[in-house]
Amino acid sequence: MDWTSRRITAILENALREDSATRDATTYACIDPNQRATGTILAKEDCVLAGLGIVARILDVFAELDGTIVAHPEVTTHGEIFDGVRLHKGQQVAVVRHNARVILSCERVILNAMQRMSGIATLTRRFVDAVAGTKARILDTRKTVLGLRVLDKYAVRCGGGMNHRLDLSDGVLIKNNHIALAGGIAQALERALRNRRGSSPIEIEVRSLEELEAALEAGAEAVLLDNMAVKDVRRAVQRCEKHSRRIPIECSGGVNLENVRAYAETGVDYISVGALTHSAKAVDLSLRVLPG
Repeated sequence: MDWTSRRITAILENALREDSATRDATTYACIDPNQRATGTILAKEDCVLAGLGIVARILDVFAELDGTIVAHPEVTTHGEIFDGVRLHKGQQVAVVRHNARVILSCERVILNAMQRMSGIATLTRRFVDAVAGTKARILDTRKTVLGLRVLDKYAVRCGGGMNHRLDLSDGVLIKNNHIALAGGIAQALERALRNRRGSSPIEIEVRSLEELEAALEAGAEAVLLDNMAVKDVRRAVQRCEKHSRRIPIECSGGVNLENVRAYAETGVDYISVGALTHSAKAVDLSLRVLPG
């Protein structure tokens, strides 16, 4: 992850401005401007880590917004601690040595970012573990928090999942509203195939075995089985296996940790789970700051 990219820098600038971090009344009233401090980030529950690199970047962006000349923060961690690693309750994540005012003023933004990202990574890893031994790969969706997609999707990768589309320009996925406006499955596929840009497969959403048949006949190159029961997904996989060419199969809708294994065992290639990014519980992390 390029933590210095313009997109991430903009996210962090907005977060720091939202918190008025450079106008922290309490810290500026209580803490000497030249005081140094050491902050220790701790995991307060078992989790999968994501966002370690964001710590130093937040502190640097703060200095840029504040207009002060502050030395680059020193963020250290053990060699076995990195994004994607499983952490245990009480485990030390990182140690930050920097200007005390800056650490305190950035504390909440650092924790908000890391807690959310680690929560997404942790939930993703649970889904990935649940389908272990099958060929199914866990995908995310575009159901992300407004403005945070690049961080949300990075966290999914830290948990062992795969990114689906980053945005609407990233491939063609014909959904039910496209089909309704185009006049049907055949019409939507005909136009998409005729107007395609690039070489990515044209994927279309189907909600029944009858719609699957229509999509295959119309030239679908990949299919998304939406809100279909496990038994129907299995039949859809069997139908696609008899097709003249390989059809990548994705399923989505109503997937949870209790049933994801059953869906994976049908033989689908991908299972997309919106809950990875729209319903992940933030991980409990803390930042303890002491002089020095």
